[in-house]
Amino acid sequence: MKEGSLDAPVRHALDWKNPDFHDEGLLDKELRRVFDICHGCRRCFNLCASFPSLFDLIDESDTGELDSVESARFQPVIDSCTLCDMCFLTKCPYVPPHEFNLDFPHLMLRYRAVQNRKDEMPTAAAQLTETDRNGRAASFVSTVANWASKRGNVLTRPMLESACGVHRDAALPKFHANNYMTRAAAELPHVNRDAPAFGRQATIYATCFVNYNNPNIGSAARQVLAHNGVETRVIYPSCCGMPQLEHGNIERVAETARKVATELGPLVEEGQTIITLTPSCALMLKFEWPLIVPEDENVAALAAATSDIDEYIVDIAKREGLADGLRPLDGGVTLHMACHSRAQNVGQKSAEMLRAIPDLELTVIERCSGHGGSWGVMKQNFETALKIGKPVARMARKANNAYITSGCPLAAEHILQGMERIDGGNPVTLRADHPVEILARAYGF
Repeated sequence: MKEGSLDAPVRHALDWKNPDFHDEGLLDKELRRVFDICHGCRRCFNLCASFPSLFDLIDESDTGELDSVESARFQPVIDSCTLCDMCFLTKCPYVPPHEFNLDFPHLMLRYRAVQNRKDEMPTAAAQLTETDRNGRAASFVSTVANWASKRGNVLTRPMLESACGVHRDAALPKFHANNYMTRAAAELPHVNRDAPAFGRQATIYATCFVNYNNPNIGSAARQVLAHNGVETRVIYPSCCGMPQLEHGNIERVAETARKVATELGPLVEEGQTIITLTPSCALMLKFEWPLIVPEDENVAALAAATSDIDEYIVDIAKREGLADGLRPLDGGVTLHMACHSRAQNVGQKSAEMLRAIPDLELTVIERCSGHGGSWGVMKQNFETALKIGKPVARMARKANNAYITSGCPLAAEHILQGMERIDGGNPVTLRADHPVEILARAYGF
């Protein structure tokens, strides 16, 4: 057997249909096996809150070893995992094909799946995962919803914190009455026939965040693609299921994967590339869905046809070349490489794309922002999330660039909050953008 990390990591399919998967005794045995290995290694101590929680738990026990830690005390370790996969992909020397066969994120997912089956997941937090239902409802009353969720609203934010566990100071996404699917039906950007990549066709998977919370990302992406000769259509069958995955509802995610992959099957058969606009959704379609329903041919085909928006634009740049028209921007750009972008194992595609902008001063930060999807906005996690993201906020403040961007829009907003803390609470006037919005601005859109 080769020494750890000398072979490429291999991700095994989730065996969630096996009765042993939900057996609590077997789960506890596996938790103890993995935690003992992690305790002896500790390479992941600075990745997230899970590992310091684990190590403190063991170090403060009677024997200083795992044998004196009761299993009932494991909950904070599981709760702190955001399923970002960074330990599996970048740190752990014992992932498959190593004989130790460690997959820490999927073990945390297994624990949550057991909790979910026993209805032990927090009800209020589970309701926050219903992004399609919540997005549709909030869109009808977007003005009121945005007022109620605004930071500093002393009337509603304490109530939201009490009812749903969302920290009163956490920045929350806004909602739009005119969602992206409605906007896309009315926006038919002119396809540049003189572009080197003219003739390409692609389908944009809108994602729940872009559809309900930030339609500008979708509009920017479609404009950039049209200027580069790409004819696009926009679809949105449903949320990819990442919020449900975080809460251990694997059955629900499997149902979503089969449904969406079947609906998109004809487009994939046509040879269409399915472009996702946020990295978490790309990760779900490319990697998590095939691991959850490995027997589904439609899911496998969709995974092979899926591309992150930045990845797709870089492919144009390398194969045909980007269309003319990019202009320098006033001020530099600070780019945060989101964990779900890194987990796709495609390299720094956002950075590659932005470097096409002439004379650009680009600062790249490849470290966790601390947000972790819905994890970072919860009352019990918010301060920890800011602490984890403080090095990123500090680097962004030091760079002092005109633009802050991340493939994960939630991470970008979280970084701005971290910068605000560093500045003593003074509001940061910068706006958090998606990298494709930065590219669109350089094109003059």
